[in-house]
Amino acid sequence: MSLVVDPDPPVGPPLAPPEADGLPKPQRYFAVLAVWLAIGMAVLDGAIANVALPTIGRELGADPAASIWIINAYQLAITAALLPLASLGDKIGYRKVYLAGLTLFTVGSLACALSHTLPLLIVSRIIQGLGAAGVMSINAALVRHIYPTRLLGRGIGLNAVVISIASAAGPTVASAILSVAGWQWLFAVNVPIGLLAILVASRALPHIEGSRAPLDFPSAILNALAFGGLILGAERFARDGLLPALPALVIGAVAAALLVRRALGQTAPMVPIDLLKIRIFRLSILTSIISFSAQMLGLVALPFFFQGLMGRDAVATGLLMTPWPIAVGIAAPIAGRLSDRYPAGLLGAIGLGAFALGLALLAMLPAGASDLDIIWRMALCGVGFGFFQSPNNRTIVSAAPRNRSGGAGGMLATARLLGQTSGAVGMAVLFHVGQPSPTTLALGIGAVIAAMAAVASLTRLRA
Repeated sequence: MSLVVDPDPPVGPPLAPPEADGLPKPQRYFAVLAVWLAIGMAVLDGAIANVALPTIGRELGADPAASIWIINAYQLAITAALLPLASLGDKIGYRKVYLAGLTLFTVGSLACALSHTLPLLIVSRIIQGLGAAGVMSINAALVRHIYPTRLLGRGIGLNAVVISIASAAGPTVASAILSVAGWQWLFAVNVPIGLLAILVASRALPHIEGSRAPLDFPSAILNALAFGGLILGAERFARDGLLPALPALVIGAVAAALLVRRALGQTAPMVPIDLLKIRIFRLSILTSIISFSAQMLGLVALPFFFQGLMGRDAVATGLLMTPWPIAVGIAAPIAGRLSDRYPAGLLGAIGLGAFALGLALLAMLPAGASDLDIIWRMALCGVGFGFFQSPNNRTIVSAAPRNRSGGAGGMLATARLLGQTSGAVGMAVLFHVGQPSPTTLALGIGAVIAAMAAVASLTRLRA
């Protein structure tokens, strides 16, 4: 779609010409900075609250079962709003949705910092999650329009580095803040960063006109019921069994069926089923779901594996988890550059093969393994996953028509969340059934799933 100037004259650097492929320098650099600041905050905030959960619950007088909603409220708000906001971006313009999401996230962060009761904090986290959904749903679409096509893989790779660093830094940042200040500052630090990101984004992000079609509100409601019901039901099933989870699962399944049925009769549906008709897009989304499921299965199992079987303490476990995201950060931009020249199906298969090998080697570690034995296996997992992620994301984004970049980005983020949720629920089920060594079994299953994803990646070579 052509880039056009909004009716109100923008402040800041001149916009790219209507037919330009990407933004010109230095506007591109400022736009990338805005994207990195926003996505980094959104990902980081999903990680730092986990570390502080016991502290927050204790200070607010909440029991652990109630405190977990500080995490759940944020994640559910993101999941429920991703596809509707991605669709809204296609309709009214990605810049508007991104700026609105960034503003809402900053306001929600301030509200979290000022909350003095658990209900207020949960409501504030919902606001924060809706803002994060605005950022995450449009992120890939903006990257596609910021970078020239010949550099798209590089741009997506660098984006993956920022996400990886934010994920890895979450526990460390949380611990550092809590060592010198109260938990409120975990959220308050977002406010100045958010204001800076809003300022840069308002001056540098590309002006892309949407289709101006109305938002499909019935689909948005069905989407929220579908994802909310299925995810809550899956978590309840893993924790308490089928019967308590059945109502949420039924609501989610019925809403999902109605949502798909409604989408089949639409030209540009909120759930982009029309994009799934594109074979390379469909296969890449499937590969993404499978691979993120394997990744989350491993990441949830490994802390228990290190502490329970390897005898490491919490500090050592944190350090041993670090090579994985660092390796992702190193491999992702390299793979991104290669994806501008070589097929993602081949690069993804190589990466997922290495990832599967790393998980299998971790599962076979003896109890007396040295730190070095663990570190290089963790790094192999990270290199393999990073080598898969960037080419796969590039394929998903570029396979869709430019005017459906928002829908493609929404599906990319949704696939990641579905895979991660599946992996976390799978690990909970393994703990629930009482296997003799559930963490070792989880790593072995993760290796098999990653190998399946490698095979799925290879099928894209014919697409």
